[in-house]
Amino acid sequence: MKPKLLIIDDDDSIRQTLTNYFKKLGYEVLSARDGKEGLEIFEAGLPDLIISDIRMPGLSGIEFLQKAKETDPHAKIILITAHDDYKTTIEAMQKGAYDYFEKPLDIEKLKIAVERALESKQLSERIGSMIEKEAEEFKPEKRLIGKSSSMKEIYKIIGQVSTNRVTVLIQGESGTGKELIAKSIHYSGITQSHPFVAVNCTAITESLLESELFGHEKGAFTGADRLKKGKFELAGEGTIFLDEISEMSPHLQVKLLRVLQEKEFERVGGEYLIPMKARIIAATNRNLELMVKEGKFREDLFFRLKVVSIEVPPLRDRKEDIPLLVNYFFNKLNAELHKNVNKISAEAMEALTDYDWPGNVRELENTLMQAIVLSNDEVLHKENLLIKTGIYENPNKLVSLKEMEKKHIKFILDRTGWDKPKAAEILGISLPTLYSKIENYGLNENGGKN
Repeated sequence: MKPKLLIIDDDDSIRQTLTNYFKKLGYEVLSARDGKEGLEIFEAGLPDLIISDIRMPGLSGIEFLQKAKETDPHAKIILITAHDDYKTTIEAMQKGAYDYFEKPLDIEKLKIAVERALESKQLSERIGSMIEKEAEEFKPEKRLIGKSSSMKEIYKIIGQVSTNRVTVLIQGESGTGKELIAKSIHYSGITQSHPFVAVNCTAITESLLESELFGHEKGAFTGADRLKKGKFELAGEGTIFLDEISEMSPHLQVKLLRVLQEKEFERVGGEYLIPMKARIIAATNRNLELMVKEGKFREDLFFRLKVVSIEVPPLRDRKEDIPLLVNYFFNKLNAELHKNVNKISAEAMEALTDYDWPGNVRELENTLMQAIVLSNDEVLHKENLLIKTGIYENPNKLVSLKEMEKKHIKFILDRTGWDKPKAAEILGISLPTLYSKIENYGLNENGGKN
């Protein structure tokens, strides 16, 4: 559908010029002679964007802006005026104008502002839809599982910090559920109606991470062919989750420290400061305090991040929670895999509680997924579990990662009767990748090598 614009101006020539110009660009254009008529059209049709004069008989542009925002707080409104003064400019922006232009108009700049406003509106609508969907799907009481004393302490902290925007540092081994705790904080309190934006600090290079976090202006560097909003800007008044914060470069540590101190930032190549309203939650599987002592992480940033600290226990230290987790994953995985494995034998449960789970809750979920796929009835048995597969049967023999992968793939293939699609699903790789690995490792159904 064509974007719908509403032009409001008591000057017939300007109103007609803008109407003709934007119609030629492919927009659907409505027009009004004053603020009162414009408000009637706005309330009847909710156009995508409004361009309004400020000084008009009856309802002024500023008054129109206020009333339109009461109807639709997300309305995009650009104000224009022939009588510019700084007080009016400040008032217009304070009351929620998207942009402000003086007459005579620079039509090219106005066109760019319209395009950016519409792009921002579409992005806001997509983010709003995602927030509603994720908030509906994410129920903290259904995602954070455990009644151990250590988990109860974490629930207390979540309750305390979810009502404010204090910075939180979550530390714990890989697979313990640090992002789930961050989401529980976000969706349990004052940020729940705003975006939750996650960034993995190890997933991209330093230069790209800077642009990812702070955004960039058009032409800021080679390939920057358009303005891009960064994660801090997209998070708005919500939460930005910085995963693996320990891997952030010294250069970006300095920039992040400034954001925490000043509550503002600049896009790459930008010339003005943007307020930072989001709450920062950082996470790491490394010991940041030790990294500070070794000179690998800034001490001042560490203390800025660690206003509130949450230590997530490894699964081996809260084994009393394993039965609860098993029950939760049964419900979740049966729905995903279209299976009906809803019981577990005493021997299988004992095997699960005896194991130390170096990969923590994530490893438990993957193990149960594999077991459910392999199970042929509604009961999960010990022989369905792929823990202690024999790779480590001789702890004195050190093997390469390649050798471990080969043995594990062979083990899964043997356990599935060389059902390659099922084996690929359990291994978490594509079928072509599995065929390639079988060939590269020289595996066959009758022995280890061709």
